Amino acid sequence: MLGFISARQAGLDDPLRLRRAESTRRVLSLELNKDRDVERIHGSGVNTLDIEPVEGRYMLSGGSDGVVILYDLENFSKKPCYTCKAVCSVGRSHPDVHRFSVETVQWYPHDTGMFTSSSFDKTLKIWDTNTLQPADVFNFEGTVYSHHMSPIATKHCLIAVGTKSPKVHLCDLKSGSCSHILQGHRQEVLAVCWSPRYEHVLATASADSRVKLWDVRRASGCLFTLDQHNGEKSKASSEAANTAHNGRVNGLCFTSDGLHLLTVGTDDRMRLWNSSTGENTLVNYGKVCNTSRKGIKFAISHGCNPEFAFVPYDSNIAVYTIYSGELITMLRGHYSTVDCCVFQSDFQICCHVSNKIML
Repeated sequence: MLGFISARQAGLDDPLRLRRAESTRRVLSLELNKDRDVERIHGSGVNTLDIEPVEGRYMLSGGSDGVVILYDLENFSKKPCYTCKAVCSVGRSHPDVHRFSVETVQWYPHDTGMFTSSSFDKTLKIWDTNTLQPADVFNFEGTVYSHHMSPIATKHCLIAVGTKSPKVHLCDLKSGSCSHILQGHRQEVLAVCWSPRYEHVLATASADSRVKLWDVRRASGCLFTLDQHNGEKSKASSEAANTAHNGRVNGLCFTSDGLHLLTVGTDDRMRLWNSSTGENTLVNYGKVCNTSRKGIKFAISHGCNPEFAFVPYDSNIAVYTIYSGELITMLRGHYSTVDCCVFQSDFQICCHVSNKIML
């Protein structure tokens, strides 16, 4: 580390190299934080988390009790041992609380004045953070499994929504209506994710074993459907052709540069794809245990070398190197199945949840 600092001071090295080295060192030494806890408010399982990207200070959580809670991760006490307190919540007594399990929460990517939540009660709600009142509500015919806003979009304000219907809904924040629908899947859509590189590119994963990439400006259908066999006919079964997994695909996440896409399925496999060509890179991650009937929310590091994937694995978090597939470590601490994890890249914090939030 001293060598990195000396080389940087002398102008002999890229300043970002020191940051990458330190970020990587911190990820490799991640363990359960014994000095930091999160106030326990939820009365049952926690399904989803999101840390706002502006300051990295506030965290949202959504639970199977329908409650949404906002936490402040800042340590104002300056004591080594502290508990992150809940700032406010949309609790059971709130008139606009979700009636059933909250499956996804997400901050508005550009400021903390707004956040979104979707639920098994067939709604997507847009919340004003200051008043904790819904600014808009989108209603759907089926259960909502997942939604996502683009982190980089400047030309549109679309929220992609995956529901029990095979159709992907695009809700426009500007007009307050469902602007259009993407058709192509045959079963429920379990996960959706916008590209962090191209604001009009969207990836969707379905129970029909397929992952599709779309350019939402095109009305002629998807860009391509990912094929685990890269166009070669399956030796086992012709029916397996043009599928991403041999089971339900319930998780997907782009790498931070948007050049690759990671998917997980109930076939206990994770696959890495070239997001430009749709090619299966054939990286072998081994068995990635996944029995969830809902969406799996996993995270990818940013600013490390190599980059890492943090994936719920039973009651643990499995940490893999993305491009080599090596299982680096298992983060342990929960006593029941982990449903979600998020990664805070500025401080290399991995938050994960089952019935309790851990840092």
